[in-house]
Amino acid sequence: MTLETDETLALTTVKHRGEDRRETDTATGTRTASRRKSKRFEVPDGAVLIASALCTLAVLMPVTPSLVRLAAGLYLLFGAPLQLWRPLAGRIVPTGSGRTLVSVGLVVIGDMLLALLVNTVLPLVGVDRPLTRGYLTAATVLGIGVLWWCRRRYAPYERTGPTRLWALARATPGLGMATAAGAVTVLCAVAGTIRLNNGYGGTVSIVASVLGGLLLLLLTVRRRKYHVTALETGLYMAALALLFLASLRGWFITGHDVQTEYLFYRMALGGEYWDVSTYRHAYNACLSITLLPVSIRQLTGIDDIYIFKAIIPALFALTPVMLFRSVRNVAPRSVALLAAVFFVAFPTFLTDMVFLGRQAIAFVLLGSAIVVLTDSRGPRTARRVLFVVLMVGVVLSHYSTAYVVIGTLTLALGYDKVWRLVSRRGRDRFRRKRREDRMLSFLQWWMVLVPAVAALVWAGPVTHTGGQLHTTVAQAVSDLVSPKKGQAGSSDTGYSLFGGKQLSPQQRLDQFVKESEADSSKERADLLLTQKELDGIDWRAVSTADMPLTPLGRILDAVGIPVPSLNGAVRGAVAYFFQLMTLLGIWVVLRARVSAFRAVRDQTTMACAALSTVALFTLVPQLSVDYGVLRAFQQGLFFFAPFLAAGTLWVLRWARRREVFSAVLTFCLLLNLVGVMPKLLGGYPAQIQLSNGGDYYDIYYTQAQEVQAALWLDAWKRARKDATPIQMDSFSYTRLKPYMASDAADIGTPVWLDREAYLLLGTTPAKTGRVSIFYRGDRITYEFPRALVEKKKDLVYNNGGSVVLR
Repeated sequence: MTLETDETLALTTVKHRGEDRRETDTATGTRTASRRKSKRFEVPDGAVLIASALCTLAVLMPVTPSLVRLAAGLYLLFGAPLQLWRPLAGRIVPTGSGRTLVSVGLVVIGDMLLALLVNTVLPLVGVDRPLTRGYLTAATVLGIGVLWWCRRRYAPYERTGPTRLWALARATPGLGMATAAGAVTVLCAVAGTIRLNNGYGGTVSIVASVLGGLLLLLLTVRRRKYHVTALETGLYMAALALLFLASLRGWFITGHDVQTEYLFYRMALGGEYWDVSTYRHAYNACLSITLLPVSIRQLTGIDDIYIFKAIIPALFALTPVMLFRSVRNVAPRSVALLAAVFFVAFPTFLTDMVFLGRQAIAFVLLGSAIVVLTDSRGPRTARRVLFVVLMVGVVLSHYSTAYVVIGTLTLALGYDKVWRLVSRRGRDRFRRKRREDRMLSFLQWWMVLVPAVAALVWAGPVTHTGGQLHTTVAQAVSDLVSPKKGQAGSSDTGYSLFGGKQLSPQQRLDQFVKESEADSSKERADLLLTQKELDGIDWRAVSTADMPLTPLGRILDAVGIPVPSLNGAVRGAVAYFFQLMTLLGIWVVLRARVSAFRAVRDQTTMACAALSTVALFTLVPQLSVDYGVLRAFQQGLFFFAPFLAAGTLWVLRWARRREVFSAVLTFCLLLNLVGVMPKLLGGYPAQIQLSNGGDYYDIYYTQAQEVQAALWLDAWKRARKDATPIQMDSFSYTRLKPYMASDAADIGTPVWLDREAYLLLGTTPAKTGRVSIFYRGDRITYEFPRALVEKKKDLVYNNGGSVVLR
């Protein structure tokens, strides 16, 4: 792509839509490049060095107040490197806030690599604990020094007058309003989670959810009058508030994958040394949840659970801003803002991404890479190299995200080749077209090959954690070549337009029990329950009860509106809406004479490749089990969100103010997806961000009583020098293992109960008698045969919330 091509297309689009004249320069978001340059404010080199020196003293001194050390550590890890990276990145990504957003990705990669360097080099010279505060601080300061030299060498500081900062503030209308409204929203979200964690109601959290939606609505309505910086600030604050509603729940680690991530982080922190060979697991190879949190903990002194509850979500909240910036580079504000809002409104963003720390960091790097991809004003070769660097960072952060992105880029290259072949006519035109294609296409084969090789090397010779990839590929090929009868993928495939075989929870439970009994048949004589006792168990799948109808819900139900089915129908309709509008948007952008924006080839091929990836995950059961269709769709939004926005605006072209209409529609969808409407009406399972109940609360919320039981059992075994193993149900194991020193094993069903082992039942199994399992991508809850087990095991501990049997 070329600058002239992008600006011409954007200008044509703006003319057709009657956008504000200030939007014609789609690359800068301001009226002219010269004015933007005159308003730029840069921090002097000397100020960065002095601040870094003071922060280094604050971090290393033992008597520094905790808040001062927190601020100093964050500045050394993120603040100073960001200030130094911005002018360097600006030489490659000169458009708007792109330099800052890309710099965030480079800072994250730098922090991971510095910790990896310290962890690798110091043991070679006899240092047994390299990840201490002193060594990590010295490495961080050394990194700042290298960046300072690079800035002086390649992007020297430009003096600005004392009034430039004030001029910059005046040139950003709406920034004060967006910041104030965002701050109130974030404070409400934090206050709401504190109230819920203390056992109070979710009213404040509901208010925070509504304020977040209203802030997004305000940005859409005022998009022409607000500066782009104000839009990005408001978008970040709204996303942060919605993420905090879920991530800050509980006084312990709350969530699915994040509990296991926290365990591997604790392993690296405990010995102040990361050694993947001590536990070869794919999670342990993700530097985003091992070395990065260790560096944050050592330099800032922050309570380690809040690294996962606050710091990582605060970084992840930048991803919708990155998507906005990447789309804004090639499209009007209406399309860019709607695409970002759709990214935030998608259910996976609100309910799952906050519990996937490794993928959250990978998405930050992927978002930075997409900004580089669409910013055509920078030098092409440097942009390609920077894109590859960020993709290698994704490989170090999260294996699955890297594999899916590499597959998507490979498909995009294939689609690009097909596009070229179809569009060629005649030998002369063939030669001319090939030269033009080389100029217009950003993605090249080597840009896919380098991350692919890095992923194979990292998962293979370096960490030896590629077993999950091998298993997934082998099983996926087997599913395609010889599909098994009755084999189904995750139930998430039911939301896809491409279908997917569906099984009921009872059918999935029956399959799981049958497989467990077959696998344990040879050991049955040494286990607690005989085959006859197992055959007598009533294996019954159960579902979480819906919230009772509220007065408003009863009124709607009385007039013939079925509230319980309404909430579920809306969520299913949202899934189909997103897919249909994306397909329609691609068609509109390619074929319609008038559309919201005109995409360049790379955008179109990558969007088609991302949709193909989602379809593949739907059709191949093992892929939906190991990664998830909804997570794949959330990742795909980086590529096809602008087409989703374009399709929506095209459908609403009859409306006089279609952007406002789409914003109101999105606001209503957001209220339903975040749980506000189900909370106000009832008739739907409670959601953890607004209630102390529901599926996520039952299986992912760590209770103080079960932690107390785990600590007691640890002390009991230590005092008696008892080597007896401990068994727990799968979800109690993930919640409690980070707090236990003793070895423990998780069991999915009583099929695997050992005769002599301790059995620790967490709060939910002990109080409700229900146990959940995770099987082929789905959670299944069943009635635990506690009466039968208690006939064969004695009660040794009970604190009213958790029990221990032996």
